[in-house]
Amino acid sequence: METTQAVQALAALAQETRLTVFRLLVEAGPEGMAAGAIAAELDLPPATLSFHLAQLANAGLVRARQEGRFIYYAPDFAAMNRLLGFLTENCCARGACAPAKAIHFDRKGTQK
Repeated sequence: METTQAVQALAALAQETRLTVFRLLVEAGPEGMAAGAIAAELDLPPATLSFHLAQLANAGLVRARQEGRFIYYAPDFAAMNRLLGFLTENCCARGACAPAKAIHFDRKGTQK
């Protein structure tokens, strides 16, 4: 991943609603969720959700597909993994380290 792509992805995620939407879609898995279901789950007005989904799509983090009258959004797991790889590719390059064990957070960002 190029630095400019990483900056664009990180900028898209650096907003509370978009980060919450992205995390919900990651929970939903590769099938994703219909836009209406996302709006209902997060109690977001359709126009607000549409704006945030467009930002995530422009950053390459989510993909949309139409099925009948519904638009489904799903995370682009390959793009997510490229971003994670970009962030960690030089981990411990300057000396020994022991990455911390995984810490889990709920949708609101509170540590579990």
